[in-house]
Amino acid sequence: MAGITRRLARGAGLLLSLSLMSCGGGDGGGLVPSPPVTVAPGPNVVAVLVDAGPVSTTNPTANTLYTTVTVCVPGSITECQTIDHIQVDTGSYGLRILAPVLTLSLPVAMASDGNSLVECTQFVDGYSWGPVALADIQVSDEIATSVPIQVIGASTFPTVPAACSSTGTTAEDTVAAFGANGILGIGVFEQDCGNGCAPPNSMNGFYYSCSAAACANIAAPLTTQVLNPVPLFAADNNGTILVLPSVAAPGATTVAGSLIFGIDTQTNNASGNQTVLNVDTIYGDFTTTFDSQTLTQSFLDSGTNGLYFNDTAFESSSACTDPNFLGFYCPAATHTFNATLTGVNNSAKSVTFSVDNAQTLATNNPTFTVFPTLAGTFSTSPNSFDWGLPFFYGRRVATAIENRATAVGTGPYVAF
Repeated sequence: MAGITRRLARGAGLLLSLSLMSCGGGDGGGLVPSPPVTVAPGPNVVAVLVDAGPVSTTNPTANTLYTTVTVCVPGSITECQTIDHIQVDTGSYGLRILAPVLTLSLPVAMASDGNSLVECTQFVDGYSWGPVALADIQVSDEIATSVPIQVIGASTFPTVPAACSSTGTTAEDTVAAFGANGILGIGVFEQDCGNGCAPPNSMNGFYYSCSAAACANIAAPLTTQVLNPVPLFAADNNGTILVLPSVAAPGATTVAGSLIFGIDTQTNNASGNQTVLNVDTIYGDFTTTFDSQTLTQSFLDSGTNGLYFNDTAFESSSACTDPNFLGFYCPAATHTFNATLTGVNNSAKSVTFSVDNAQTLATNNPTFTVFPTLAGTFSTSPNSFDWGLPFFYGRRVATAIENRATAVGTGPYVAF
């Protein structure tokens, strides 16, 4: 059975999408997108792939987009490691690597008091704990040097403060629990937490100063937080574009696409006639009008494996009842919805999408990892619509970084 693993996280200024539960999905139509544009190869393009993940035999993933990243000891051209199955996530910020797959010895970043800087990354039902380290990052031919990243599950900091471990019941610090060897957050912001964790906000819940004896909350200046590497590239640094082909329901075994760095910086990343939705400058949200609801905390997130929304009437008749699929929708037949996405600039785009039975999808298609009609509830945030990876199938989706200019406007915005 394909492992449909829910990926959903939403925090105060820190967004990350990671495994939360194993479950699985019917047949029918998916989102109705425009045809994707063919991507010309170039030094700013890297391949992306949806497949069963790095532990496919024991914990297969679904609708999880991966790429390959090379990390090096800062300043070195020989002490490097290329790591595959790094999840591509437009809903988070910064590179995070699982310690069990990292063979390099990277220097740990220092907190302002001289101790080691360690981060507690919080999810809906769990957390990841690990030091901030410095690394040179290369994706395709794009390079960012001495970037703060997180090394999750490092044995050098085994004691997790209660304030961190109490944020969820699960420590997501293994490849199996994480569903990836790491995650590359390329969303609209430069830092993973921003001003909420910067001085004087020492009790931010995310960053800690750790000595050999204990760890304590500490403020982390913006430049020391885990950083989105894209703004640090020498060129092609104002955003990204994801291009994935359309996928007919019920889905496919795998699907391949492209991640393009830069917007309007090369011939292969020029803006066209897409709709530009400016997003708010605090959370990166826009508004979804759907089923007589106005959901002002909506967002595009390639790191979420389904479409997550609340619909009381639909949920009452279509919520999955099998314990392995709780939180997903299981309608008796394909259900089609209409929604309108509106940016803070009042630009709007109508979208049609369909939802199928999650349990049937997984049961009837045991080799599939691509499910364009997978959806579930968003009980933790009733004012949100999480447009996860199914939204990206068949689309060319741009993510412009805050305060970075493109030919069609200045970020933060999303465009498709």
